[in-house]
Amino acid sequence: AWKEGNQGGESETIIGNWVSSKGNRDQVVIATKVALLETRKGLSAANIALACEDSLRRLKTDYIDIYYAHTDDLEAPLEETLDAFNKLVTSGKVRYIAASNYTFDRLGEALAISEANSFAKYIALQNRYSLVAREPYESDGTKSVQTYGVSGLPYSTLGSGFLSGKYQPGVQVSSARAEGVSNNYANDENFALLKRLTEVADKHEVSTTAVSLEWLRNQPGVTVPIASGRTIEQLDALMQSVTLSSEELTFIAG
Repeated sequence: AWKEGNQGGESETIIGNWVSSKGNRDQVVIATKVALLETRKGLSAANIALACEDSLRRLKTDYIDIYYAHTDDLEAPLEETLDAFNKLVTSGKVRYIAASNYTFDRLGEALAISEANSFAKYIALQNRYSLVAREPYESDGTKSVQTYGVSGLPYSTLGSGFLSGKYQPGVQVSSARAEGVSNNYANDENFALLKRLTEVADKHEVSTTAVSLEWLRNQPGVTVPIASGRTIEQLDALMQSVTLSSEELTFIAG
């Protein structure tokens, strides 16, 4: 399954070229987003239609499996947005629609509008959630998943790489995002969390990445966590599997 944020279009082009060269479109799930691309901002009906055509062209496909509203757009009426998405679904250009960065209240409002107008409904919610950023997902996102029956697919599940274990007190990390990650997450509380993660990871002979993702998979508002690697080497940690006991899950959470 492929999911990319589509803030510049480059990843769509890469994925489109790869799928086209492999001839395996029927074997992959492609999800992309609309609203934050610099030249296609917002969720107006006109922008959604144009952005979808752009994405289809870059992806070299005639349909998108899951089309996300990348963020809520308070300036575009929800009915207009959902009508535009519905037209894409009925035309066959999009199979399903989903929401990202929606609050419980706004998602509920959107689903009610879809129900009242027989529009396609959002099937999933993609909000930020990780061991170092548990709110507002645990109070708001989880409630959305449990109340509305949508799938929970949180993003930034490794805290921009902090939970991979490479960020340690006094250690310089060579990464374009290192300064931002350190500013957001490098504190005593999170380093104590990393220590607990490392203890559990060492016991199971897996990475802290694998343990972090398994912890998320056991949370009530999570269907599947989204995670990605910047390098080929990082994929090894993402592909590891581990089963944690209830005691270990509680220990990790602190």
